[in-house]
Amino acid sequence: MARAYPLAVVALLAWNFAAAAQDNAIDRALARQYFRQLEQTGDRDAGRLWGRPLYGPILLVDPNTRAVVANQADPERRLAAEDEVFVGRLPDSLNIANTDMRWAGTRWTMIRWPVPELRQPRERLLLHECFHRVQDELGLPGRDAVNAHLDMLDGRIWLQMEWRALERALRASGSGRRAAIEDALVFRGYRRSLFPDAAKNETALELNEGLAEYTGVRLSSADSTEMRFRSDLILRQARSNPTFARSFAYVSGPAYGALLDLSGRPWRTRLNASADLGALLAEAYGVKVQASAERARAAVPRYEGDEIIALETRQEQERQRHIADARRKFLDAPVLVLQLSPDVQYSFDPNNVLSVDARHAVYPGVRVTDAWGILTAPEGALLERDETGRVIRARVPAPADGSARPLKGQGWSLDLKVGWDVAPGDRSGDLRVQAK
Repeated sequence: MARAYPLAVVALLAWNFAAAAQDNAIDRALARQYFRQLEQTGDRDAGRLWGRPLYGPILLVDPNTRAVVANQADPERRLAAEDEVFVGRLPDSLNIANTDMRWAGTRWTMIRWPVPELRQPRERLLLHECFHRVQDELGLPGRDAVNAHLDMLDGRIWLQMEWRALERALRASGSGRRAAIEDALVFRGYRRSLFPDAAKNETALELNEGLAEYTGVRLSSADSTEMRFRSDLILRQARSNPTFARSFAYVSGPAYGALLDLSGRPWRTRLNASADLGALLAEAYGVKVQASAERARAAVPRYEGDEIIALETRQEQERQRHIADARRKFLDAPVLVLQLSPDVQYSFDPNNVLSVDARHAVYPGVRVTDAWGILTAPEGALLERDETGRVIRARVPAPADGSARPLKGQGWSLDLKVGWDVAPGDRSGDLRVQAK
């Protein structure tokens, strides 16, 4: 799912309601039906899962016209009531993504239109994003983290071994489930021992996207049995993901949540911003894990792990080619550098992020908005993080003509705001965006 980070408040623009209504490509009758069905699902939960209702302000946004249909009015009256819903247009300064955002005096769940036609996958998506709207209130603030090590050979191998053990735990019961959980946590612990900051970065994403996906799967399932089956299916299908660095938590989250639920012990009320789902699972099942290379390797044959090792080893060469291409394009060749403020917004597909190293990742199809304007990069931009994990710079291939307007380069375009210009960068051939 695309996400927008961080959730900054940006300048709001007015628009013409009549034009918005005319351009609205969203079927209002369908939108009204989807809102009512989601409210029914929320009523069935009655706030039991997280101690508060999840159904709340929702914006459906058409990415082509930026027209919106909402389930409620806004205090700034930027939306007009029509056909039992509320319509308007999202300002160009805001990125369109499946996320939560503050706009027009309201914190919304924003969803790109169209949404899945079938109710279960649609509500899985909507409830995932509804969790993001309330997670700050739960003491679980959303934190973005790219786990570059999960696209390295050892990271990919031992993550998939953890997933295979979790699959078995979901299918087993009694002592069989407990043994598989222990193996999963051995694989997890050993993987984390191989990479500095792995535990911290993985935990950040599991508490953010992992819990959100658990929420979507749990509340869109009829009962715990269906939740268990669906979590198992998600694990099985994850092998086809091209990258795990930014997407793994969507897979792990439902599995850990389902197994914690099946333990019968309370766990959600014990969550905080530093909680580890693996530690909670070990405690719930009375498992004491001593992860080591010897124990992890000894457990591999129980899950036919040799085939994972062989497949990943064969594919590692191709991954390294992609990383080398990205280095040449975004780090070695002349580039345009854009400094990013704490108020930057960027939307992207988490299933396609390519980690170059711990601080650099390529985001295909990214849209970045900041004080200098709007960068649209269908072929990707490289985002750089500092030692705290905050995104601080964006890089795209240098344009042929830095004075051209609009500014364009290989696979990107930049709408610069008044008061900003392009100047020579730190290296020969580089350019940078700066205030005049």
